[in-house]
Amino acid sequence: MTTQATTTSVSLSRDSNQALGIGQFAINFMNGSIGEPDEAVLVRTLMFFTDSMICGLSAIALATNAPTVLREEALSYEISGGGGGGVPIFGSNKPLAPEKAILANCAAVREWDSNGTNFGYNPKLGHTAGEFGHNDFYPVAVAAAQLANQDGAYALRGMVLLDEIRGRLAEVFSLKSYKIDHVVHGAIASAATYGAMRSATAEQIESAIGMTVAHYIPWRAIRAGKQLSDSKGASAAITTEAAILSLQRSMRGFVGPGDIFRNPEAIWRQFEPTNGDSPFELVLSHSGGDFAVMGMHFKLGLYEHQSAGAMQGLIDLIQRNPQLLEAPQNIASIKIIAYEPAFGIIGDPAKRDPQTRQSADHSMVYIIATVLRKAMQLAQDSGGGGGGGSTTLADTNDGYWKTLILMPDDYNEQAIFDHQTRALMEKVTFEHGGPEYDAKYPDGIPTSVIITDTDGKTYDSGLVMYPAGHARNTTANLDELLSHKWQALGSLASDDASSIIDRFNAVPQLSTNDLASLYDFQIIERAGYE
Repeated sequence: MTTQATTTSVSLSRDSNQALGIGQFAINFMNGSIGEPDEAVLVRTLMFFTDSMICGLSAIALATNAPTVLREEALSYEISGGGGGGVPIFGSNKPLAPEKAILANCAAVREWDSNGTNFGYNPKLGHTAGEFGHNDFYPVAVAAAQLANQDGAYALRGMVLLDEIRGRLAEVFSLKSYKIDHVVHGAIASAATYGAMRSATAEQIESAIGMTVAHYIPWRAIRAGKQLSDSKGASAAITTEAAILSLQRSMRGFVGPGDIFRNPEAIWRQFEPTNGDSPFELVLSHSGGDFAVMGMHFKLGLYEHQSAGAMQGLIDLIQRNPQLLEAPQNIASIKIIAYEPAFGIIGDPAKRDPQTRQSADHSMVYIIATVLRKAMQLAQDSGGGGGGGSTTLADTNDGYWKTLILMPDDYNEQAIFDHQTRALMEKVTFEHGGPEYDAKYPDGIPTSVIITDTDGKTYDSGLVMYPAGHARNTTANLDELLSHKWQALGSLASDDASSIIDRFNAVPQLSTNDLASLYDFQIIERAGYE
């Protein structure tokens, strides 16, 4: 058996050459011989695209280090002579080497760690490996469409394809279990999507996937340690640069290892041994509404996605009990109970004393203490907090999320070492909820928050499963929350954020010429967040 097809999907069996199958699927999807995604899929993908673009522009505007360094690198690879072959970086129209422009743009998108997330969860097929992944790779599809002189609808179709491949891989193989960085799934999807959009053959895409896996595997060493570095945020960009280079080499005739998913010396069978097959079946949707992107999650500010349940629990508590904001000294303890891997990643004792933004946004105690500190300060400013006035900051859950949105300045040096935040951090304990909590992930983000005041009274959020922004949340107004986030971050990059947001939201309607100039606008440089 090799490939099975239905009216909405293609199944690449364990005993097939899945790398070649991914390549052929990508080609068929992009040339239109298969594939009629529902409108809802296109709309959802566009939302993730705009979200990631605004995250990237704001990171550039505040001169964050990795995007700045990689933009300067890309600008040194200008394609001269007017013969085509180059693509621009954000805020420019200069034609640059595609792999370098993609590197710079993907790094900017990922810098804040505020764009979309997938959790590798598809119970309908029993594919619940639970690998993370993020919507970091849209610049790949835009660059490929620009080089192919295609329009915005073609670029959006490429984004759907890229998310589908990486999202489905995340459902069937957990890279993190073997200390491999999750960006490998995105790099494979980038090679396939870029190749299909650039008229590569299925064999060339197979070769590029093989090269990417054989030569460029990133370990989670980039995410370990007491204080994280630029490598953490730029991992997707750097690995995807390698994938694009591999595809370009393959199209020039270089032959990489074939059938990589069944290769006994590659990561898949090394970590999950078989008698010759791939460790998994891969099911890829091409039509209808059951695409991987529909199960992906939005962040509503700058925070590690594993903390969203605790943030929702805290918001629920202060919305129901605004008196908790009256004085920090009235809070004796804050206990957070969550699941693995949240407990191991953002509950790591090394994250109790973050010194950098990359560590602070992966510290549960810092994130929760910062949200609570902001709420207390806003309550004081509004006349509450011991003065007899109301400490209610908003009327609704959505209002609290908007009012307490975590922004770049919540991770600058002043914020990281704020004395009130540090005092609240000392009151936070983080506990593993054990099998009861672990069993509920990755369906949801099972978390509880319990605050105890100095009188011994406890306030329990109860179990939070689907916080605002989660794909299975049914109560929050996602459009409104994202609009607020985009305006807040977009205003850091432009004095007319609405026009930038509208530009990205219009991608499906853009002509070839309009897509070519998609990034041709000014990014205002602000004072850095440090």
